[in-house]
Amino acid sequence: MFETLGRKIVKRKRLTVSLFLLAVVAAGAVGSTAIAKLDSGGYNDPGSDSAKAAKYLSETFHVKDPAVILVVKSAGLISDPATVADATALEKELAADSNVDSTLSYWSAGGAPALASKDNHEAYLFLYAHYSDPLKAKGLGTLVVDKYSSHYKSLTLYAGGISVFNKAISTKISKDLALAESISIPLTFILLLFVFGGLISSAMPLVVGVAAIFGALFNMWLFTQFTTVSVFALNLITGMGLGLGIDYALLMVNRFREELHAGKSVEESVIKTVATAGKTVFYSGITVIITLASLMFFPQSFLKSFGYAGVSVVFMAILAAVLAFPAVLAILGTRIDKFVIRKSAVTPKEEGRWAKTARFVMRRPVPVVLVSLLALAAIAAPVKDIVFSQVDTRVMPASSPIAIASAEMVKSFPGEEGNPIEFIIPNSIGKNDEVIAYARKVEAIPGIVRVAAVDTVGSTSRFTAVHSMPPRSPEGEKLINAIRDIPSPAGTLVGGVAADYTDSQAGIARTLPFALGWVGLGVLILLFLFTGSVILPIKAVILNVLSLGAMMGALTWIFVDGHLMWLVGKFTVTGSVDTSMVILISVVTFGLSMDYEVFLLSRIKEEHDLGRTNEDAVAIGLQRSARIITAAALLLAIVFAAFLTSGVTSIKTLGFGVAFAILLDATLVRGLLVPALMRLFGDANWWAPKFLKRFTINH
Repeated sequence: MFETLGRKIVKRKRLTVSLFLLAVVAAGAVGSTAIAKLDSGGYNDPGSDSAKAAKYLSETFHVKDPAVILVVKSAGLISDPATVADATALEKELAADSNVDSTLSYWSAGGAPALASKDNHEAYLFLYAHYSDPLKAKGLGTLVVDKYSSHYKSLTLYAGGISVFNKAISTKISKDLALAESISIPLTFILLLFVFGGLISSAMPLVVGVAAIFGALFNMWLFTQFTTVSVFALNLITGMGLGLGIDYALLMVNRFREELHAGKSVEESVIKTVATAGKTVFYSGITVIITLASLMFFPQSFLKSFGYAGVSVVFMAILAAVLAFPAVLAILGTRIDKFVIRKSAVTPKEEGRWAKTARFVMRRPVPVVLVSLLALAAIAAPVKDIVFSQVDTRVMPASSPIAIASAEMVKSFPGEEGNPIEFIIPNSIGKNDEVIAYARKVEAIPGIVRVAAVDTVGSTSRFTAVHSMPPRSPEGEKLINAIRDIPSPAGTLVGGVAADYTDSQAGIARTLPFALGWVGLGVLILLFLFTGSVILPIKAVILNVLSLGAMMGALTWIFVDGHLMWLVGKFTVTGSVDTSMVILISVVTFGLSMDYEVFLLSRIKEEHDLGRTNEDAVAIGLQRSARIITAAALLLAIVFAAFLTSGVTSIKTLGFGVAFAILLDATLVRGLLVPALMRLFGDANWWAPKFLKRFTINH
């Protein structure tokens, strides 16, 4: 199939390249408009009790969460006439803006004590948008950030709330992404010159990378027409797009050069490249797609967004590498080696340092395996202390206005007034005493600051409770679980931000086994079809799990315990890591590890099928592929490591986690553990029951 495809591409090479360029330009033009439609939410589980409570609040009680929470600070008391006059003028001015639906403040509520700070020098002013979902109030967030985030007359203002956070983090990520790209792209190109050895060949990853990024952005534009897509997905698209562009271009160019230097014509070399390296790209890409598709299992649109983005960017990279890139090679021909800078990169060798390393390792497989496993265990050890949470304002730099505003709220106010726990009791007619008794039980739970009076509309009752801990945190989760453990009226729903977070964590835990099963089974089947072995797929999955454990240990040591800031940059240590981001990093690195596994096993199997001994097949296969894998891993690590320049902790975590994991995988795992285990298993590496052999792919 791939050989036939190669012949057709060579025959219509100019038409293929022309259509490819038109598609890339069109996709880029349309896809770029998707960026403005992305948001920073999507952490909730739509089918949870907290989501049902939110529906009651919106439809029955017509309650909306404030889109903006302003802390208004006065030099004097908030009840002083001058302060009252300025605060009233501020609220009146804000209420007149077209972005604002309504307002509520200490002053308009008649001096409500719940909206005042502990020292009576600060008070809350809530702004409500026209939308029931405050995440949609982008105009309101922009208004407040631009005009009302510092001072108004005699008052000092601190702007917080979901709309301001959404605006702040979207702006920050866009700026940080531009900075990361300005660092990674030039540095990557310099290293590409070294790896590819020539000016022409070093530009080849851009063919695949740009096509993958623009194509994925176009797909994101399509998704935004009917669902929510997270702004964080941009980082995955650019990182994976450039990374896979490098991976696939390296593999294709390396094989094309091998065939040219073996004396084949340009056309024959392209056909052979598609039939071998093109096939490897296709199947390795499918393994990555299977892995990333697991993110779509989770109920949160945040994780689904990365599934959409990841599958899209990999699929587009495969299309570019297998269809368009061979046509480019056919047009370039021997000019691929023009303007050579490093001759040794142009001519691949059968014997070299990687082959020598493999033979050295295979002479001492047991000590190498033991030492490697001990090293992985030592790196993974801190994972026992990992604590999970969810993104809040502390993900931003401590110097950012939104982080300062949040810190001010925590310092000056007795509870999370803007994020209360909501209690909905449907069908509560005749249960008034039971509801009041339940509210008193809630009030007695440690962490609850106060409980509001019960409100009833129709047959549904509602009351709120203000608590003292960050809602998206382990403490907030423990509080919600404690509340849900006490006896309550039948049908009671617990909602609010803390409950939303708790249900989100529960949704992830509930879905995780299915996602893991999908990844494990899918990868095992695909690798079996590709290698014809039962042993190699199982070994690959186990090694990847060990590598993931080491990566999570490193994440814990740095981002939970707060070490190594001199390397990753400053961030607010919260004592936890974002659950969704850890899942994302694990899925991405597992997928990329399988990508490299297919690269390596493809060459080893090719040599084995030519009749070489197990040791020779491993040594030559490693020599032919490890150079590519290591170079690709280094370049991809640079792309993701550039995210460490971001001021957003989640993006730092993504950058470090992926960069660390792929470097560890490409060196310790692929360079040492794989050849050592291949030597220990010997011919058993290729074993499979006879009845299964007929399902394997012929190479």
